[in-house]
Amino acid sequence: MKKIMALALALVMVLGTLTACGGSATTSAKVIEINLTEEQYAFGVDKNQPELLEDVNDFIKKIKEDGTFDEICKKYFEGGTPEAVTSAKLDESKDQLVVATNAAFAPFEYTEDGGKTYLGVDMEIAALLAKELGKELVIQDMDFEAVCTAVQQGKCDIAMAGLTITDDRKELVNFSDSYYNASQQIIVLSDNTEFDACKTAADVEKILNSKDTSCKIGVQKGTTGNWYVAGDEDWGFAGFPVTCVEMANGSLAVQDLLNGNIDYVIIDSAPAAKIVASFNAQ
Repeated sequence: MKKIMALALALVMVLGTLTACGGSATTSAKVIEINLTEEQYAFGVDKNQPELLEDVNDFIKKIKEDGTFDEICKKYFEGGTPEAVTSAKLDESKDQLVVATNAAFAPFEYTEDGGKTYLGVDMEIAALLAKELGKELVIQDMDFEAVCTAVQQGKCDIAMAGLTITDDRKELVNFSDSYYNASQQIIVLSDNTEFDACKTAADVEKILNSKDTSCKIGVQKGTTGNWYVAGDEDWGFAGFPVTCVEMANGSLAVQDLLNGNIDYVIIDSAPAAKIVASFNAQ
């Protein structure tokens, strides 16, 4: 009897420890599906390659008209089967298309097999673009804030990283025609009911404006979500009276949310849905 009681007590202590550390298996998140912003994604092309910009714009038009773009999107937004993309090694003696990306932004760019293969809407477009141009594809994975700078410095030909068109980035690259309309959305813990009655972005913003610096919102550094929370005059974002916690990517932010270190996460809607689904499936 004593042994049984001891085992029961030990089990209770283990479960209590897991809960206290934020490791409860029942911890999950949800996306509040209200668009907080309106923005457009485009590819950032080397200013010294105007002919490449023309080729990219022609290609975007082509894949949109012939249905290729829609088919790629269906793989990532409607449960299709993604196609893995591989990168060649950089070799200046070869005719290559060198793409700068940040492969931590599913469903637009991410990796599998320990970084050996790339997947995502942008990566599949990159592979088709390289084939269209008769070039070998090279993918350079780097911090998000570095992708446009790498192109501006001539280290890469094009940035394909779920890039929102901004005036600051226009100083570094020539933007292609837009290929995707995006927005920011907020992620909360599944048992959070604060936003359940919200119908519009203004409803969400009213709640956020009622907070103070004790409220922590996680964002991916250098993104629209970052500027939306912290405030940015060029975008017309007033920001909120909260603590903006900048992170390398959205997945780390959601992990911190689940661990109880921050209160909300604000990132692009498509990655938000992908990241939350991934964590909730674990």
